Amino acid sequence: MSRFLPGAFCAVLLAFPCFALADTWDVDQSNSSAGFSVRHMGISTVRGSFRKVGGTVEYSPGDLSKTAINVTIDTASLDTGVEMRDNHVRGSDFLDAARYPKITFRSKRVESTGSGKLKITGDLMLHGVTKTVVLDVEGPSSVAKDSQGVSHMGASATTKINREEFGVSGTPMMVGDDVTITIDVEMVKPAVAH
Repeated sequence: MSRFLPGAFCAVLLAFPCFALADTWDVDQSNSSAGFSVRHMGISTVRGSFRKVGGTVEYSPGDLSKTAINVTIDTASLDTGVEMRDNHVRGSDFLDAARYPKITFRSKRVESTGSGKLKITGDLMLHGVTKTVVLDVEGPSSVAKDSQGVSHMGASATTKINREEFGVSGTPMMVGDDVTITIDVEMVKPAVAH
């Protein structure tokens, strides 16, 4: 009977990484965006988004300490629906996209805050300045597979920053300091070849 123990022990060891290790997911740029809203003259809210969002997610639902998020946003992909305003916000008064072409987020800690909810603490680099921010996350969703066998999963995250803290200080009397950020991501993982 003892001759079966090594085999059983090896089976347990081989199965364990499925729970302990994180799966790698790619951010699907065509179905992801980072939105923002800010007050204009204290009387209206201007909304916009960045259309080019990429990155990777290492997700381990069984051990969130092994979960890591790395997201990159193309600053020049800003779109508020008004070309003249977009060019102004991309310019040196605000984002200075020519000098700072990327906005990045790198997670440092991921915690559960209830069923289907996470709190992600990480470093946001914007306008050449890095600050720690906290994202409140809905998700991730359950996994769905498309007709090609590719796995898809989604999540939405929100946070609020003070633009002055990142050196984005143009037209202070016209534009509010507080900026609400919403990130909607769809993640994909190719089918495993057999």
